[in-house]
Amino acid sequence: FSLARGIAVLVVSCPCALGLATPVAIMVGNGVGARQGILFKNAEALQETGNVQIVALDKTGTITNGTPVVTDVLPNGDRNTLLRAAYALEAKSEHPLAKAVVAYAKEQGLPLEEVDDFAALPGNGLSAVQNGTQLFAGNLSFVRGKVAIPAELEAAADALAAVGKTPLYFAAGQELLGVIAVADTMKEDSAEAIAELKKLGIHVVMLTGDNQKTAEAIGKQAGVNEVVAGVLPDGKEAVIRALREKGKVAMVGDGINDAAALARADLSIAMGSGSDLAMETAMVTLRSSDLKALERFFHLARTTLRTIHQNLFWACIYNLIAIPVAAGVLYPFTGYLLNPMLAGGLMMLSSLSVVTNSLLSARRQR
Repeated sequence: FSLARGIAVLVVSCPCALGLATPVAIMVGNGVGARQGILFKNAEALQETGNVQIVALDKTGTITNGTPVVTDVLPNGDRNTLLRAAYALEAKSEHPLAKAVVAYAKEQGLPLEEVDDFAALPGNGLSAVQNGTQLFAGNLSFVRGKVAIPAELEAAADALAAVGKTPLYFAAGQELLGVIAVADTMKEDSAEAIAELKKLGIHVVMLTGDNQKTAEAIGKQAGVNEVVAGVLPDGKEAVIRALREKGKVAMVGDGINDAAALARADLSIAMGSGSDLAMETAMVTLRSSDLKALERFFHLARTTLRTIHQNLFWACIYNLIAIPVAAGVLYPFTGYLLNPMLAGGLMMLSSLSVVTNSLLSARRQR
């Protein structure tokens, strides 16, 4: 009698269901993610995503297309003088905004003039010397420290910033040459994807080096919860550190200057169009460059985590009921004893139910 009860308990309590609950759900989630262009560096990344409360998005190349164009030219005097100086300075820079100015100057058929002593100050601007004259280019705070800026030109630049354009100031010696406004168009699906993330209860933060007015205008269009403007490339990591005090943070970026912030976040996500360093640092890579892929990723993670919880719940319920019955708890009251062969069948069914629930989750994620 005791031997039969011991065998029944041993068989029915085999921890297959508990052992399969998490790995099978994660394996299925990884498979679904691979088909959708979502690649995980490790299995824990998928499980960790389900606990994310805050998502920090880099603006350029993530929310926007990352290919800005010149929209307005506001000269403080001669237009061609402004464009020639801007072309000479920006041709030396690798910044996306610089490429927009260079492309515009080429369209105007302007010649490229040489400069000396070129220097780039990340997050501020550029400087160089041309024919003995010091040239400056950059944001308002940078250029204001070099030359006086007419009130009417600053007001016009502020109006452009208020509609999401980035004003770039250019100066030569002690004279302001003018302002060139550049705008980076938003990706078609960004606003919709951000709205879906917010429905999942995620707090969406946009990080950008733009001034506050421009950043708020773009943030309003995108529908983010919070805008952090004026962030220097090496300051993103500090922002992520501060956000982590409020909850679990996922950082989404695509550039070399995002690598430190990606490494600091609880979960790091690189967009498919990003640099090799960003993808190497990130725990997750999205093959697509649009934010709809990020939305699909979070739906996948939440569904996978829910499946894990369901599997663990039913596996525990099974053991809580089956083990006492196999031990003979009903025998004094009903005379019922669980046959060891039936116990083996129940053990198999418990494992089958966990695997089936995990496989069904794949159908729910298509």
